[in-house]
Amino acid sequence: MNTQKTAQALGYAGLIPFAVLALDPLLFQYLSPPLASLWLLFYGAVILSFLGGIVWGRSLREPDAGIAMIVSILISLAGWGALLLIGQPSAFWLLAGAFVFALIYDFRADLPPWFRRLRLHLSIGAIAAMVIGAIT
Repeated sequence: MNTQKTAQALGYAGLIPFAVLALDPLLFQYLSPPLASLWLLFYGAVILSFLGGIVWGRSLREPDAGIAMIVSILISLAGWGALLLIGQPSAFWLLAGAFVFALIYDFRADLPPWFRRLRLHLSIGAIAAMVIGAIT
């Protein structure tokens, strides 16, 4: 399987829960708004933890990766911290800020251009969902 195409397909498919859960209270109301909000928060925290794992995995190739490993844990812990704020808009703002931070940190790394583009698109989708979650 082609790595780039697989990553793109899985990444863009991963935006579907963000879009559905963020927009459901505004457009469809298939789920109760508190349930959609809770699921959006959980999904955002899981994806943020995944991004922390990407940083950790990338750092294993480096002989002096202490800072990268700390950053990877901080990214993941931000997701956990957001879960401690369930029911408060600040939970979504924390996730949005952590997604921005993870994107900026990743853009400082030596990544293939196609992955940078993908990370940008996926991050915009995740951040937009978190902002919608915070204001609804």
